[in-house]
Amino acid sequence: MTIGLTALAFARSDEPLGEWWLGLVFFGLFFVAELTGLQFEVRRHGMILTLADVPFLLALAYLPPVTLLIVRLAVYSLAQWRRGTAPVKAAFNIALLGASTAFANLVVVEQGPIQFDDPRSWLVLVVAVLTSVVVAAAGVVGVISLVQGRFAPQEMAVSVLPSILVAGLNTAIGLAVLLILQQGPGAYVLLAVLVAFFYLAYRSYAGAMNQHRTLTEIYDLTGAISDTPHDGTLPDVLLGRVRKLLQAEYATLWMPAQGRHPEVLLSARPDDRGLLDVAGSPESLRKQAVESGQTVAGGAKLGDDQTRARLREFGAKDAIVVPLRASSAVIGTLEVAGRLGDNLHFTPGDVRLLEAVAAHAAVAVENNRLVDRLRFDAYHDALTALPNRRRISQALEEAVRVRAPGEVVAVLMFDVDGLRDVNDSLGQSAGDQLLAEVASRLRALSPPAALVGRVGGDEFVVTLRLPHAEAASRLAAELRQQMQDPMTFGSLTLDVDTAVGISLHPEHGSDPATLLQRADVATHAAKSLAGGVQLFDLALESRSVRRLGLAGDLRRALDNGELEVYFQPKVTLRDRRLVGVECLARWEHPTHGAVQPEDFVAVAEHTGQLSRLTEVVLREGLRRARQWVDAGRPLSVAVNLSPRTLVDPAFPDRVDDLLREYGVSPDRLTLEITEDGVVDGVDRLLPILRRLYDLGVHLSVDDFGTGYSSLSYLRRLPVHEVKVDRSFVQGMATDPGDLAIVRAVVDISRHFGLSVVAEGVESELTLELLEEIGCDIGQGFLFSRPLPYERLEAWLGAQTDAEPTPLGEVRRLRAVG
Repeated sequence: MTIGLTALAFARSDEPLGEWWLGLVFFGLFFVAELTGLQFEVRRHGMILTLADVPFLLALAYLPPVTLLIVRLAVYSLAQWRRGTAPVKAAFNIALLGASTAFANLVVVEQGPIQFDDPRSWLVLVVAVLTSVVVAAAGVVGVISLVQGRFAPQEMAVSVLPSILVAGLNTAIGLAVLLILQQGPGAYVLLAVLVAFFYLAYRSYAGAMNQHRTLTEIYDLTGAISDTPHDGTLPDVLLGRVRKLLQAEYATLWMPAQGRHPEVLLSARPDDRGLLDVAGSPESLRKQAVESGQTVAGGAKLGDDQTRARLREFGAKDAIVVPLRASSAVIGTLEVAGRLGDNLHFTPGDVRLLEAVAAHAAVAVENNRLVDRLRFDAYHDALTALPNRRRISQALEEAVRVRAPGEVVAVLMFDVDGLRDVNDSLGQSAGDQLLAEVASRLRALSPPAALVGRVGGDEFVVTLRLPHAEAASRLAAELRQQMQDPMTFGSLTLDVDTAVGISLHPEHGSDPATLLQRADVATHAAKSLAGGVQLFDLALESRSVRRLGLAGDLRRALDNGELEVYFQPKVTLRDRRLVGVECLARWEHPTHGAVQPEDFVAVAEHTGQLSRLTEVVLREGLRRARQWVDAGRPLSVAVNLSPRTLVDPAFPDRVDDLLREYGVSPDRLTLEITEDGVVDGVDRLLPILRRLYDLGVHLSVDDFGTGYSSLSYLRRLPVHEVKVDRSFVQGMATDPGDLAIVRAVVDISRHFGLSVVAEGVESELTLELLEEIGCDIGQGFLFSRPLPYERLEAWLGAQTDAEPTPLGEVRRLRAVG
């Protein structure tokens, strides 16, 4: 086609060859133009835009068609050779240039001779240049579409529009130069100055554009890494942007196996939507980077002969491998391989760029692993690595929500017999070994669809979907029998035996707490059975026969005022001021002795006496609060509420009446609601909470951190305070996971403008850690145990000093310990 178009232009041209010296001049001009270029990527291909359209427009005006074609093809062939373009691609590029030049020649020849002072001739030259650009762009798009599929409209615009815009700019410059040349020899000096200035400006612009693009993409990359949630999508975000930033064939993240984390090898490539488990560089380079802790790079402009030889053997033209560092340890590598474009290669600047990206990536990757470890630790048992009660509750919540008709959600609870005897006779380590063996056996024997977890010291749970209750009982009996193989401890052999309790949804409950509690009840009953397996029954509702017998006694105790209220001090951690007390009910039974609060509270809930029990504690707390105000040393009082109290629409009015009766300001009363109680049915409880909030009463979320939906509801609740559960506070001095959770709770509470109270403060080290992370208030045995009123008054006199303030006397602790 090129030859035919050239022959046609040759036949219609008056002077097809022209002067040879003019051809040499344009040879030089085209060669200089080819030295300038803007590089960009279209799919997997590197594209270059140059200033060649400026001399091309002048050549269309001054050179005959054949001379122009010969000169331009000669220069372009030399440029392709200089850039090291592959032969096939070079041949295509040269042929396409010849065709586009021939089309432009034909446009000029068809419209007649060029008149330099005729605007119509100017238009002809512009049309000829743009025709050449369109033909070249169409050829490139056609070949890429043939090899890799059709272009989307947006891709078409991105790939074609820059070349057309640059051609338009170059054409305007070319016309300006053409007009200057018509002014005579005096204008040539000015033109030379302008050309030199423009050339330098163009090179500076190209450099600035590349630098701006690089800085923009680095900024976007670091922002994207920071904004990526901890959900496993970091490699997708990181590798896609790194590959685009360095215009590479491959961008690879490699991390060795570590603990429970498997080895990671993921790569992004231009034509793949997802990540692949392949790499674009040899494993030997990765190993060298990890062992040396230094970047390893190889290519035409990088590395040594040995590195380049390894790349050639692998089939890669160049690569950069940067170690990822966390503190002083190398945790993996970030790699790029295969610079896009046959004539383009990675440079030392690319090495520095990837090293800068790797520094950000290493921090993000390590943070992701840390969050993953914290999340795992929060939902798994440390000894057995099984899911803990929180994770089991979460799974049960999901299973109950999506239960299909004709099936039950079964909870099988296994209680290990004889653990205390093992601990007492062989030591704690032997007991741990026994529990680990039980966990291993239970996990191996349970059906693949089952979730196995540890919910207590010697209690394990298996939860799964089954067709009916008989299948659950049968599975429990089979698992119990299969787990009874003996275990050997040194010279001793022990039989492993368990008692199994079963609860089912929907028959025995619709929420995780109820299902687990009723499975626990059934487990205790199973211990007295020969078969060791018990399906829950309503007759087993109470935790023990003793609890059933407490119902009538509790009613009499409330009638006769036999319940006593104890007070546990709450102390500010910053300056050790006593700011309030928590009111705790205590019951000394005439026959059974001290009854645990969880026992008589459960009895009150089941027998309808909860409102009376709550009022007894409220009255005593407000009465003492009034006395402390009258004595000039006001203290706040906190009272625990059961979730069932918050469904009573009359409760806020009773609180208001009691506040008025005792003349206590509402902000002196704090009502504490357990986290699980609030989360379970938050929409149902919100109206009561808001009415209490409007009264001016302070509201606190108790046992925070033990639930699994806390953060999603905390923003909606009208509360003033968060109490961190004692299980995390007591472990924070020895368990980094507990410390991280407490620190996170404090940070989140500050974000929501809430004060934080830490329960269970029992050591100086715990106290120091709480002060360091900014916790507001503490309570626990380190300050004082719960005390009756008279002993609390004695404690105030012995352990605190009075400090007068405009609002009354403030009590400050003398010492802690």
